[in-house]
Amino acid sequence: MREVLDELDRRYRRGETVALGTVVSTFRSAPRGPGASMLVAADGTVTGSVSGGCVEGAVYELAQDVIGDGTPVLQRYGVSDDDAFSVGLTCGGIIDVFVERIDETSFPAFTEMVASVNAGEPVAVATVTEHPDAATVGRRVVVWPDRADGALGSDRMNEAVIDDARGLLDVGRSGTLHYGPDGQRRGAGMSVFVNVFQPPPRMLVFGAIDFAAAMAKLGSFLGYRVTVCDARGVFATAARFPAADEVIVDWPHRYLAAEAEAGRVDGRTVVAVLTHDPKFDVPLLEVALRMDLAYVGAMGSRRTHDDRLARLREAGMSETELARLSSPIGLDLGARTPEETAVSIAAEIIALRWGGGGERLVRTEGPIHVHEVAPPRQHG
Repeated sequence: MREVLDELDRRYRRGETVALGTVVSTFRSAPRGPGASMLVAADGTVTGSVSGGCVEGAVYELAQDVIGDGTPVLQRYGVSDDDAFSVGLTCGGIIDVFVERIDETSFPAFTEMVASVNAGEPVAVATVTEHPDAATVGRRVVVWPDRADGALGSDRMNEAVIDDARGLLDVGRSGTLHYGPDGQRRGAGMSVFVNVFQPPPRMLVFGAIDFAAAMAKLGSFLGYRVTVCDARGVFATAARFPAADEVIVDWPHRYLAAEAEAGRVDGRTVVAVLTHDPKFDVPLLEVALRMDLAYVGAMGSRRTHDDRLARLREAGMSETELARLSSPIGLDLGARTPEETAVSIAAEIIALRWGGGGERLVRTEGPIHVHEVAPPRQHG
């Protein structure tokens, strides 16, 4: 929902009724992941996408029906064929799209939820997408780490879903949960999609050089909150790094340690060390490699890399800790310019996040995106 949230909020505040289609499950080579959303307004305006264009026409028609009668619908779209090209996926994947009506009556906690998202406060929206009782489909509860608003049905249902939603909120992952009709953890019949909104992950770029400017721009494009840090105030200026969310003048290792102590880095944080100067990068890597971070990469030649490893070993770092270091940084793309190098680094971060091998797809076989096999769906 995040990509359409501003438009949804604008129309909600004006008292309009809209339909929201959300990808709640994906299988095999699905074009977009869970949480991808498409907003359809009563005036026909469309915002967002659920498949990159494959099934938007069909979802649009379904959304118009949902606006009209208010009945939410869970629809599966699979492999397309010559007879159903307009409502199939040419990629060979399968997606489940849940289409629901959103207005002040159906979603009274929406404004508070949006306020939390805008404030960077973790929040999740748990919505029943399948249930034997049609009246239960579409019910939702908004879940924060310390409170919840809404009701799905019985106390048992509420307790199970809220507890599991907080688990997903903790790891920052959206997904569909399955229960028995009354929230039994061992059962089937009820599916609940939990849409998780976490503050954007952080990208910490150390070294106020031209490569850092390119990295900040690409990191921001990928959805990271970007910080550029360098101890040299003459170079670390906001004017030199307009794409960064903040520019910090401090010793890199001291800044990272302080951010960790304050709880502002986590397992989604990526660190790019672009200083290639031992007095900066060795103390910094001593701190970074002992943290649970998503990625730690360091720029430099292979000679610089070997010298850096020797210094880190002398500082007492273990081979397990050193194995977390991506150095020389990035994938082998033949990059030359700062912008090309930033793409190389970003490609490595993406590959590690999703388990990609970094190979040319033309030289590989099998699904492009690896998802679970679609199970048969039971309809009550």
